[in-house]
Amino acid sequence: MMNPKLFLSFFALCLWFLPTTAQQQDYFQNPILAGFYPDPAITDDGNGNYYMVHSTFAFYPGIPIFHSTDLVNWKQIGNVLDRPEQLELEGFGVSRAVFAPDISFNNGTFYVTCTIVDGKGNFVVTAKDPAGPWSNPVWLPEVQGIDPGLFFDEEKSYIVYNGDAPNNEPLYDGHRTIRMFEFDKENLKVKGENRILVNGGVDISQEPVWAEGPRIYKENGYYYLMTAEGGTAVNHTEVVYRNRNIDDDFVPYKNNPVLTQRHLDPERKNPITSAGHADIVVGPDDKWYGVFLAVRPYEGDYYNTGRETFLAPVKWVNDWPVFDLGGEEIKYQYPLPEGVEINEDIFPLNGNFSFTKDFNNEELDFHWLFLRTVKNKWYSLNERKGFLVMETRPETVSGTSNPSFVAHRQQHLTGEASVSVDFTTEKSNEKAGLLAFQNETHYYFICKSFAEGKEVIELYKGSENEEVLLASANLDAPEAIVEFKVEFNEDNYRFSYKTETEWKNLGGDLDGKYLSTRVAGGFVGAVLGMYSTSNGADSQNKAAFDWFKYTGEDEVYKN
Repeated sequence: MMNPKLFLSFFALCLWFLPTTAQQQDYFQNPILAGFYPDPAITDDGNGNYYMVHSTFAFYPGIPIFHSTDLVNWKQIGNVLDRPEQLELEGFGVSRAVFAPDISFNNGTFYVTCTIVDGKGNFVVTAKDPAGPWSNPVWLPEVQGIDPGLFFDEEKSYIVYNGDAPNNEPLYDGHRTIRMFEFDKENLKVKGENRILVNGGVDISQEPVWAEGPRIYKENGYYYLMTAEGGTAVNHTEVVYRNRNIDDDFVPYKNNPVLTQRHLDPERKNPITSAGHADIVVGPDDKWYGVFLAVRPYEGDYYNTGRETFLAPVKWVNDWPVFDLGGEEIKYQYPLPEGVEINEDIFPLNGNFSFTKDFNNEELDFHWLFLRTVKNKWYSLNERKGFLVMETRPETVSGTSNPSFVAHRQQHLTGEASVSVDFTTEKSNEKAGLLAFQNETHYYFICKSFAEGKEVIELYKGSENEEVLLASANLDAPEAIVEFKVEFNEDNYRFSYKTETEWKNLGGDLDGKYLSTRVAGGFVGAVLGMYSTSNGADSQNKAAFDWFKYTGEDEVYKN
């Protein structure tokens, strides 16, 4: 006969994950930030406020900053790098530039450290109010590597980061170190010489790769060093070390890793993979939680939504922090911290949702993205009330400058996005419409243009060599306003247009894997948005977008 205590524990575990509508309000949904929100870092101010930041690479503004009082309901309050003098992105590839920021708080000041890969390297910015404004970057030339993060002890401060192998002589591909400088928090510069904390990883005889994303915590009389290993794909892991004195060697946990999914069956149902790059914090219920990046592949290792931010409980085992996943697999939902409720009045970031943006505000909302730095404002919300008016400019998304493109992250495996655009042209090089974009050579673009004396609808595919016309259709009667729609279902994308009452498909079923990270490469996710270009030629034309609609309906959230 089953032990009564075991039966009650089993029954409680079943209730944890029973997907009933009545119980869903007792749980939060993972990812907590859906879509391309990678490399999360989190801090609190000691007064019940939590702040989180993420990588943005060559998108602008750089480093979104979110606020929460409960770790579950998050609202974007700004962007750390939101001025051209803070962030120059001209010429950067989409997956370069802003890598892995860290955020910390000490004595009334917030600090963000980060790396501009292929640029000036590592920097620190500060603010009294995390909503901004943030200072201009102070560069840290001595910090040679990526992923810098600050730790404030009682009397001293430190900066830890991913650095080269000892003497810059790697023993194998991916051999890196975790290094540390003492840090002068008043003058924002390092002190003395750097020190190697980790050489390679937990066990260098196993040739561990890409030790990165270091964080230091002080708890239980120990200093803890937590880092990622294995690279930011399916072999991603999180490991932890500790010592009693920060000047001593850090000793790895014998049961590392404390977070990974690399050992699980890739064919399991609704997998969550590539977990790592974590940060931990005490929650509002005085229990520990961790944020980390992971991905939701739809087949093998294909995913279009990029690396997303997840949340899970953390438990302490013999004074070691270990992610408490409720089994081996990361769950799509976990119990809410005690006393926390889901706020459905804030802009949605997880689960299934729909929204419409009608451009009636004075400024664009924080969730919108530009490709590289906007130096001269080529868009307006005031020129035509209720419209986003964009100049039709020579720059293209296949280049390395800043095109007339305003995007929102694709946040679901299944859903759709649509726009309405008022655009007229008699030039074949001028185009305006809806873009599904992964990088400079992997995108789909449905647009209105002009060909052979008529206004036309065209569908293009970005490629390594040139933009390829996949399909076109004549507009039988002149129509200034056209609606465009993209429907996505894992690896299938369909584009349609409408001038009256019925949607007309153009191009049939398209390969969605073309927009996946596995095919396109890099570190970003797909984004969907409004785009107008004159393809290298001067233009005086403009496109006016009336609204942007988005709907996401992943099967895993429907019950």
